[in-house]
Amino acid sequence: MTDFKAYGYSCSVAATLDIIGGKWKGVILFYLLDGKKRFNELKRLNGEITQRMLTLQLRELERDGIVHREIYKEIPPKVEYSLTEFGQSLKPLILMMREWGEHHVEYVMEKRKNEI
Repeated sequence: MTDFKAYGYSCSVAATLDIIGGKWKGVILFYLLDGKKRFNELKRLNGEITQRMLTLQLRELERDGIVHREIYKEIPPKVEYSLTEFGQSLKPLILMMREWGEHHVEYVMEKRKNEI
């Protein structure tokens, strides 16, 4: 059993959220489930994300071994991002998050609207 406290986490959920949490990482991972994507394609799919934030999130996912960055020696340069084999292990989790959102987002938005 992993000692999460040794890594600065209170539990496995805290560790997971640190690795793939935040506003954009889950969305990036969702779009990479379909296969390789170029930077501008990910930016277009994510809409509101800034170039700086997308770069930062991709670097962190690459650092953690979840995303692979492939650089092609072409002119102009071509870079593609894809999930690593390790990153593919997140597929069931990402799909469950998608399903949860599809079933529950209206309920939550209604609750938020009524709060005002």
